[in-house]
Amino acid sequence: MNSIVVIIPAYNEEKAIAHVISEIPDFVSEIIVISNKSTDNTIIMAQQAGATVLSENKKGYGYACLKGLDYLAQKENKPDIVVFLDGDYSDYPEELTKIISPIITKNIDFVIGARVASLREKKSMTPQQVFGNWLATFLMKLFFKANFTDLGPFRAIKYQKLLALKMEDKTYGWTVEMQLKVLKQKMTYVEIPVRYKNRIGVSKVSGTVKGTIMAGIKIIGWIFKYTFK
Repeated sequence: MNSIVVIIPAYNEEKAIAHVISEIPDFVSEIIVISNKSTDNTIIMAQQAGATVLSENKKGYGYACLKGLDYLAQKENKPDIVVFLDGDYSDYPEELTKIISPIITKNIDFVIGARVASLREKKSMTPQQVFGNWLATFLMKLFFKANFTDLGPFRAIKYQKLLALKMEDKTYGWTVEMQLKVLKQKMTYVEIPVRYKNRIGVSKVSGTVKGTIMAGIKIIGWIFKYTFK
C-alpha cells in the first residue's frame, strides 16, 4: 500500500479548512496544513479537524509548501506520494483518488488536476486566472512541447521525484516551477480533469490586483528562465 500525504498551504482559511480536511479520503496517511501567517482561527480549525499543523511566518505559497517538505524530510518514514491541495475548498478533496490513480496504476511521476471549463462552477476562476493559465501553458507548449492545459494547485507527485526537482520558489511561481522542472527532467506526467467550485472567502492572489500582477510576473519569469537556461 502506498503511503500518501497531503500538504495544504493555508492563509486565513478558518471557514474552509475543516471542510477540506473532512473530505480527504481516509487512506491518506497524514494531512499537513501549513498556516502561512494566518491571523484568524485557521490553526485551531485545522487541528480540531485532525490535521498536523505547522506555521510558516514568511508569507508566500512556496514558503508554505517548502515548510511542508522540510517537515517530511525529518520524518523517519517517508511517503511514497505527496498531494498538494488548496485550503479554500474550491477543489473537491474526494477527487484525490483520481489524482493519484495514474501514479499507482501506471507508474506516472506527476499528475495535475486540470480545471477544465466544462467542470468549473461559474465564476470559480477569474478571467485573469483563465488567461494566465492559457498563456503559461501555451508558452510551455511552444518552448517545451508540453501537454499541460492548467497550473492547477491540486496535484500529486512521487515523493522521490519531488525531491529531485529541488523546488525553490517561495511565492507565486511554485506551481509553474514544478511543471517546468518536470519537463526539464523528462518525468512522466498526465492531467486528470477535475471539478472546481467557488472558493470560500476571497482569493489572496487572483482576488487582488497586486496578487494578479505579481503572480503573472513570477509565472512568466520562470518560463523564460527555463527556456533560455
